[in-house]
Amino acid sequence: GENGVGGRAVRVGTRRSQLARIQTDSVVKMLCELYPDLRFEIVAMSTTGDKILDTALSKIGEKSLFTKELENALERNEVDLVVHSLKDLPTSLPPGFTIGAVCKRENPLDAVVFHPKNCGKTLNLLPEKSVIGTSSLRRAAQLKKKFPQLEFRDIRGNLNTRLKKLDEKEDFSAIILAAAGLKRMGWENRIGQLLSPEDCLYAVGQGALAVEVRAKDQEILNMVSALHDADTVLCCIAERAFMKRLEGGCSVPVAVNTVLKDGQLYLTGAVYSLDGSDSLKETMQTSVNYPQQNEDGPNDDVQHVGITAKNVPGQAQEAAENLGVELASLLLSKGAKHILSVARQLNDA
Repeated sequence: GENGVGGRAVRVGTRRSQLARIQTDSVVKMLCELYPDLRFEIVAMSTTGDKILDTALSKIGEKSLFTKELENALERNEVDLVVHSLKDLPTSLPPGFTIGAVCKRENPLDAVVFHPKNCGKTLNLLPEKSVIGTSSLRRAAQLKKKFPQLEFRDIRGNLNTRLKKLDEKEDFSAIILAAAGLKRMGWENRIGQLLSPEDCLYAVGQGALAVEVRAKDQEILNMVSALHDADTVLCCIAERAFMKRLEGGCSVPVAVNTVLKDGQLYLTGAVYSLDGSDSLKETMQTSVNYPQQNEDGPNDDVQHVGITAKNVPGQAQEAAENLGVELASLLLSKGAKHILSVARQLNDA
């Protein structure tokens, strides 16, 4: 093939969960349409995050919970590319890897799925002391503050497991999940309430799929770069830069909301204490209205917070990254470091 992958199949690594498979299949479908003469082969594997199901994500303390095994396979040349939820990827990738494509973002908002007996309700209509399941410190911190009458408890497992726990037991009145995952699974009808950014800012990269490749594998990098969605790339670069500057990970409540309109990128970012009582939130904007230049030569492999996007104007990517860094610096100057380190200590305890 003209991509130089010769006669062999391009091997695509994925987690085994149903949602991961659906996400990977959707990326492979796009690649098949772009490159009809190439063969793609899907290689599914289990990750640490899939195996440790009795511990809260934030307690395991491993940043690359759902990505490590996949990256090992990539490093050993057992697969050529790996499909992830972007929000699972740390802001600093291991050396030798890059995000070669960020696909068009699905709805990034969080959604409430109610126990069948609470069908038709919203969070503020639930009886006092109702238990809400979420494995995310970010969601719990924001919603505890907004709905102090409700109780928030940890729930783990893939989407299928969590919905089963909700429906078949009386432990939870509702659970909070990413709308994107529910939509991809074909379970949109279970969304009882979409949480607006006023209710709950979302996770960095939420709703976007990322394709991770070996940074030096130009053939594969060129092949997948056709999947980049420019607007999504710029929003996610800003979000990841914000997170990286704050040194936030799974174990601290950091949240964002981005809007790209008329060449202006607006980033809202916030940090929270675990119970939501203490928080900082600011919005900044920048212009990302730059033409695509032919940036041949040494600029080819410029990464912005782990993303290589050759077909998105370099100046726009730089502006987006600077926006994230500046917003984080503003929050740090107002005391974000203290809020986050207390959150981290409490969570570790």
